[in-house]
Amino acid sequence: MPENNFPKLHNATWPGIVGKGSDSEPIIPFDTLLEKTAAAEVDGVKFDGVDIGLFDEHIGEYLNSADGGKRLADKLAGYNLEAGSLVANVWAGSAMGSKDARDTFVEQVRKACEFGKQLRDAGVRQGGVIRIDSASSPEAWSADPKGNTKQIAETFRRAADVAADFGERLAAEGEICWGGMHSWKAMIDTLEATDRPNVGFQADMSHTFLYLLGYNAPEDRILPADFQWNDRATLDEAFKKMTAALRPWTIDFHVAQNDGTVHGTGSHDKTGRHCLATDPNGKLDIVHHAGFWLRDEKGEPTRAFRHICWDGCMFPNEVMYKQQTWNDILAALVKVRNAHGWVA
Repeated sequence: MPENNFPKLHNATWPGIVGKGSDSEPIIPFDTLLEKTAAAEVDGVKFDGVDIGLFDEHIGEYLNSADGGKRLADKLAGYNLEAGSLVANVWAGSAMGSKDARDTFVEQVRKACEFGKQLRDAGVRQGGVIRIDSASSPEAWSADPKGNTKQIAETFRRAADVAADFGERLAAEGEICWGGMHSWKAMIDTLEATDRPNVGFQADMSHTFLYLLGYNAPEDRILPADFQWNDRATLDEAFKKMTAALRPWTIDFHVAQNDGTVHGTGSHDKTGRHCLATDPNGKLDIVHHAGFWLRDEKGEPTRAFRHICWDGCMFPNEVMYKQQTWNDILAALVKVRNAHGWVA
């Protein structure tokens, strides 16, 4: 039988920015990340594309010019890479708070959708979502949980209506550092309150892992407080409960590893630690636990997304400049696709 060729395998570019900068290590250039991605190879298999953070530090020269989408498409094609999901710079505003902050949030989604259309028109983007979050902290949200969830949902709906005009879907990232998204129950509340067909969930294996442990929301913890890591059966049952609730919403997926701890670098708030695919302290069986997201309750591949992406933020620059790092990451993605993908 032929090896699975779907979902396509993507690398992320934003790890060159997240947790980097003036208060940490230097930003890793966009072109460097493309070079490392394109050079990675495992038994003849290469990355199919990249998911891109729409940040001036990386692609400002493309974002801020009329022909920028076409020029970036040409660059990606030169590396034999496609574009997938795009990260809107929603932190320029916020989904809750002042009217100006919420207007800016929606405007950033519009800019992301417009750029995504440019990439589609140029022929390098065949799928993917626009990734968003609440751009607000759990602490700020907790001052008025019901009122703030309502306000986040209202902003998400405005953004969804803008995205719909471009044929785009918005994926809210489940990460414990975002208010209204900081636990699996809070995330479902926000999605249900938003109630738009083109708004769904982005599951990241590292971030959602901490949902099980109740970081920032102890009342929503799924694993028992005295949980021992060698109790794999209990861990799997917890995964089953969480993914059964969130999988129906999931429209974008990040493969990742986590060691059960939080981590933050520079100005980035603490969130699920992204570990290397080969990290001996990783608590996830990457291939096995990816299956909880990629297969339905009957064990069949969901085929819910055209590609999957590796997200590895806040690795030291020394690690990210090593080509072997990206070869190991690609190898993990290939194993996930072979186990849970399909031939098309």
